[in-house]
Amino acid sequence: MADRMQIVVMVSEFFNSTWKEANCANCLTKNSEDLSNNTQDFLSLFNKTLACFEHNLQGRTYSLPPPKNYSEVCKNCKEAYRTLSLLYSEMQKMNGLESKAEPGTHLCIDVEDAMNITRKLWSRTFNCSVTCSDTVSVVAVSVFILFLPVVFYLSSFLHSEQKKRKLILRKFLSIGDHPFSAPI
Repeated sequence: MADRMQIVVMVSEFFNSTWKEANCANCLTKNSEDLSNNTQDFLSLFNKTLACFEHNLQGRTYSLPPPKNYSEVCKNCKEAYRTLSLLYSEMQKMNGLESKAEPGTHLCIDVEDAMNITRKLWSRTFNCSVTCSDTVSVVAVSVFILFLPVVFYLSSFLHSEQKKRKLILRKFLSIGDHPFSAPI
């Protein structure tokens, strides 16, 4: 009987540690009876995004290897993906979890896994990309900083007083003082 009880304790500890490490409580309401509103909204948007992916892939004839052009998926599902990504970022910000890596500081595993699946499909499978609005400003500032040394040295050269080198010739008084003259 004691061995059987030990198994029950081990299974209970396993499930409790899995629940804690997966941050499952972060998906539930405070009384842990139902999914939180944010989790429900996220899962609803996740399902809509996957449905959009599936809808835009229907009618394609698959061949080996699979097609590389998923422009219809990228174009038609861009808004759904962006909305899902923004909600995920908001959920992280609300919980103060956007840049922490310690255990227990993440959203629940279901939400994180769903977002990872969506991002993998969007970027790797469909090869879609969402342009960042800061790209132009980052490139402009980078180019400006790269050309600062060129501007500095060019302006330094143009505004400095150029001195001409003068060749100073030594005048010799006599032939014997000339350095190339041989002694007589």
